[in-house]
Amino acid sequence: MTWSGGFPIPAMTALARTARLEHRLTRPTASLADLHAAAGLALEHQLTTLLVSPWLVKPAARLLSRTPVQVGTVIGFPHGGQVAAVKAFEASTALEHGATQLDVMLNAGALVSADDEAVLNDMLAVVEMAHSALATSGVIVRAGPVSEELLRRACRLAARSAAAYVVTSDGEEAADATVEQARFLHGVVGGHLQLKAAGEFTELAQLVDAVAAGADCISTTFSPQLAADFQAWQQQPRKATGSPADVGAAAR
Repeated sequence: MTWSGGFPIPAMTALARTARLEHRLTRPTASLADLHAAAGLALEHQLTTLLVSPWLVKPAARLLSRTPVQVGTVIGFPHGGQVAAVKAFEASTALEHGATQLDVMLNAGALVSADDEAVLNDMLAVVEMAHSALATSGVIVRAGPVSEELLRRACRLAARSAAAYVVTSDGEEAADATVEQARFLHGVVGGHLQLKAAGEFTELAQLVDAVAAGADCISTTFSPQLAADFQAWQQQPRKATGSPADVGAAAR
């Protein structure tokens, strides 16, 4: 049996069980009350990471200090045009406040200008800071519409910087576009860097499509129901062949 992704359901089920899920709380109006709700959701549904705006890192780290949920944040967000020294300061502050994962927005203007040295130094300012604190770091490689060749170059530079992964976008892309972006980037970085698909996912089937496209991690603003659907699906016996829609219905 196949579904929208065109892959056999059992194979995708096995893949999805290896995917990390990240709950995003990076919208400009995110409040402390939102943070408490997000932390509760991440804990209840055993999500890997809570990604928050920089100002929320310290309270998030306090809330999650004795839990397995990691605290991540974004650097140079959302446009990436800050100079490297500013991004380094952001990274240092986030690490001091308790972040263990940093997603840095690349300098797309420098990339379009073919200034690879500036792009690489920009990445290194954050990646090396993360490494010094035993934290992980990745590069958001798409800050706006850019060509496939520029995305390939961005990925090569991210690999040179020793980033652990690349991220499809700032997380505002629709699910279908995110899946396509993940498929393209996996073809570029597969086997060299991990891949985080960041987008607006609302259905279990979309999550599975993203992992089938090559995503190692999926980052979105989870609803309790979507998180519960995925958790229920993860707990199915490996031989199960029910569709994502079936599992979602059972979880309800």
